[in-house]
Formats: sequence, C-alpha cells, structure tokens
Amino acid sequence: MPTLCRDCLSLSDAAGPACAGCGSRRRVAHAELTQLSIAHIDCDAFFASVEKRDRPELRAKPLIVGGGKRGVVAACCYIARTRGVRSAMPMFKALSLCPDAVVVKPEMAKYSEAGHRIRAMMQDLTPLVQPMSIDEAVLDLSGTEALHKRPPAAVLAGLALRVEREVGVTISVGLAPNRLLAKLAVERDKPRGFAVIGAREAAAILAPEPVTVLPGVGPVLARKLAAQGFSTLGQLQQLSVREAAQRFGEDGPALAARARGEDSRPVDPHRETKSISAETTFESDIADLAALEIPLWRMCEKLARRLRQQGFAAGGVVLKLKTAGFALRTRHARLHAATRLPDTLFAAARPLLAKEADGTAFRLIGIGAQPLVDGGSADRGDLLDAEAPRRAARWQAIEALRAKFGEDVVVKGRGR
Repeated sequence: MPTLCRDCLSLSDAAGPACAGCGSRRRVAHAELTQLSIAHIDCDAFFASVEKRDRPELRAKPLIVGGGKRGVVAACCYIARTRGVRSAMPMFKALSLCPDAVVVKPEMAKYSEAGHRIRAMMQDLTPLVQPMSIDEAVLDLSGTEALHKRPPAAVLAGLALRVEREVGVTISVGLAPNRLLAKLAVERDKPRGFAVIGAREAAAILAPEPVTVLPGVGPVLARKLAAQGFSTLGQLQQLSVREAAQRFGEDGPALAARARGEDSRPVDPHRETKSISAETTFESDIADLAALEIPLWRMCEKLARRLRQQGFAAGGVVLKLKTAGFALRTRHARLHAATRLPDTLFAAARPLLAKEADGTAFRLIGIGAQPLVDGGSADRGDLLDAEAPRRAARWQAIEALRAKFGEDVVVKGRGR
C-alpha cells in the first residue's frame, strides 16, 4: 500500500509504524494515496496559533481571541477547546468554562498577512486554489505531478512543512477525489493532520455518520430528516433519485448523492465574494441614536478599509442590529454610485439606523457592503457628489498615516 512520510516526504510500500529513511512516525498510508488530487487545507486554530507564534510564553496556556464580556469568541486554541470553549461562543460562557484563559483582542491585519502568505504558497503549487476563508482553501492539483515530480499527496505534505517553517503555524490536510470528501477528511484529523478518503470507501465511511456531518445540514433540515426517519447518511444513501425527490423535493436527489460522497463541484479560483462586513458587540446595551452612531462610524471605517484591501467597492449597504433580546434586524439601502469611503457608507447607513433607534436597546451593530462591485469604479465623482475624488484622496492619506503611526494618530470626532 502506498505510504507517505510526512517529514522526509518519501513514498514507499513499506509497512511498519516508522519511516525507514528518517524514523518519523508521521506516516499516512492509503490504497488511493497517489491517485487523489483534491485537497482541503485548514489552518489549525488560526488566530490563536498566530498569537502563540508571536507570544511563545502563551504556548502552554489556554488562549481565547475575542473581546469584552459581551463579545463572542473569535477563535481559541486547542487547550481551551478541551475545556468546552468554541468559536462564536459568548465570552461570558467561555470564561466560565475556562476561567484561567488568556484573552487577547483580535488583530485582523496580522492574521490577514499570515493568511495571504499561506495563500501564496498554495498558489505556488497550482493555480486552482479556491479560498473559503482567511485560513481555509480548496486546491485541485490534477495534472501537477509532472511539474512537481511527485504526486499531490507528497506536495501537500511539503506545503504543511513549509507553512510551519516560514509562517509559524500548522495546517491540516484533507485529500480526496472531490471537494465534499476533502472537507470531511480534513475534519477527521486535526490539528496538524493529514487524512485521506478514497472514492471506493466513501459510502461505507459515511454510512454511520449523522446527517449533520454534511456541510449545509443544519438543525432545521436535520429535524425535517429525523421526522421522516433519517438520522444517518447510510439511510439517505439508500434513496433512489425518484424517492429522494418525492420525500425532499428538488434538492432531495443532490442530498442523497452527497450522503454517498458524490460531489461534482469544480475548484473555482474565481469564486465570487458576495459580501464584506464589519460588526461589534457592545459592553452594555445601547438605545440612544447619538451613542449608536459612534460605533457605526467605526464600523464604516473598518468596512472601507476591508473593501480597499480586497479590491472591492460597495454598491449598497446593509445595516445589522441585534437587540438585547437577541432579535436580529437587517436593513438595506442602495447607493447611487459605488464607494469605499467611510463617510459615504455612514451617510447611507445613518438614516436606516435612525428608523430603528426607537428606544430599543441593542447589543450589536454591523455594516456590510452588498452588492459588491469592482473597486476601480469607486468614488470617481459625479453631479451628485463631485467631491468624492478629493475625499478619497484624504481618506487614503489618513490610512497611510495610521499604517505608519497607529490607529489613533488620526481620529474623527464622531468616532470618539
């Protein structure tokens, strides 16, 4: 059976727990190992790993990346996860589970820089890299063996070693014949893992798994499936196309196919980003309009920066509010011209906020750009806003100063 040493990258058919060449026990063996070319790469506890890289004294301690008692966990290390802490968990609950955790505020610029370095390493291997998030991507290495002089499995193990050496964080790899199985594989062996699911074994491996293991099967769909007697993927696998359609409508056949591990989606490096946003949770609830405008302005500045960094502009804005009772409100407005200026975003969002500020107490506010348009069309100026180019130049100058001297070097009055 083909066996790969993940440390010296040697391939052999030799059995045994250790590599004959280097003695490493980090070996992966699989009958289809040298035939598979679709990989899902996921950085391990990425934000927390970057923080521990930069602060070695925290490596043996539970670490939570987040902010404020009323905020949520952005990320946590594996030590904290053993205590029950999870991403998106309210901070007060996380700290009750892990009171000795070290809490650090997120530094998105630092994580973005590390993420882009890893992305560039992936693109050195193949042009078919589809980003899923800042720390996650799908790769198609079909046809690259002649270029790299070794099969994709060995190339991916080499990528993992390079990321550790040059970026200082670890990644996990899922290798499979399609995107779905690669995603499921990477979840089976983390952190610093390398898991393989082959085409011939996929249905058998998936059969005993709960339906919720499939991406996209959330609590609502799971309850619907359970009501009809389907709790495992094996039960769904038995449905014919006709039976699946009769039970679950037009999406039924695709659901049954995914339960068998079938997935025809290509790896698309040009997958469209649909929205960019920024949000914050307050330390205490806010009901006053003037008080709400301060964090709204700050989020507009963050959104403007993210739009510029990713090469997009906003064709419209989405205001997001969450009440003290956790009810979500979203309001939309189109812009007459594309922008990535915070004052233009704020001017569009403020009337939406004013309509909602009726005495209701809010715990969260956010602003998003939707639809997204090409950044080259932003803030060119027209009869309705002839000053847009000048404001854009001023904003770029402010951002340059902040990049050099820190965020607080220039602060507008409404942001205080």
